[in-house]
Amino acid sequence: MPENRVAVIADSIACIPRDLLAQYRIGVISLNFYVNGNVYRDGIDVTPSEAYELFLKDPETFKTSGASPGVCLDAYRHAARQGKDIFSVILSSKLSAIYSTAATASQQIQAEFPGISVVVLDSMTAAAAEGLIALAAARAAETGKSLAEVTAVADKVRDNVKIIAYMDTVRYIYRSGRIPKIASVAGSMLKIKPIFTFTSGVPRFMGAVRSKKIGIERLFEEMREKVGNKPVHVAVMHVYAEDDAIQLKKRVTDEFNCAELWLTEFSPLMGYACGTGTLGLAFYPEE
Repeated sequence: MPENRVAVIADSIACIPRDLLAQYRIGVISLNFYVNGNVYRDGIDVTPSEAYELFLKDPETFKTSGASPGVCLDAYRHAARQGKDIFSVILSSKLSAIYSTAATASQQIQAEFPGISVVVLDSMTAAAAEGLIALAAARAAETGKSLAEVTAVADKVRDNVKIIAYMDTVRYIYRSGRIPKIASVAGSMLKIKPIFTFTSGVPRFMGAVRSKKIGIERLFEEMREKVGNKPVHVAVMHVYAEDDAIQLKKRVTDEFNCAELWLTEFSPLMGYACGTGTLGLAFYPEE
């Protein structure tokens, strides 16, 4: 096998399962969140399910935080000490300052290690859509591709990856700042279930449904329209709804030609705004 010349790093919002992180040697920049004054490192100190249990017990004290420059530097230094160039894919810059933090850290690493080149890619998306970009980059790196070639692979996936999700409640979505609190309260009273996607780096509402069953059908309609009969790379996501996600994954297996399929939980830093019961699909067709 060719020598791996590029180290791939993603932030914890990408919610890549631990087995895939290990298999493809993907480094992680872990973001922080707070519950009742205690700080937790996303994906390190607690599992997503444990984080959601903390959230459900005390939702008003749940606060998010970006990654510190030191955490970014630690991830980059680990790769640089192995003499590898670095490719990192980061949560949409329109949602968080983590992209700016990672970009600043990359400049410091290149000053510390003059022979190392670093690319920080704004994924323009989030959650497992970001994870699919990172995995495509890691597979390219595994074949010995250069940093420029790995970046080209990631760029192509970024241009094609889609994310669509069903929210079981609008109770918490006003936390994201995307809708006024009054609209959230009204939607909750009316039992409206939003469907959202990502466009140009920010979440967009696509509409609303009255039931989970109709919402799931909408997810499949959208995915089928985008990929047709092509082989497709898919990640099934959920917020504290594993049984529903397992059923969703089975249906994806039955109805699509999957080149890649995995199941994951939304990072708590996203799930706190989406609410428990959220289900989603991230995907892109194989050309």
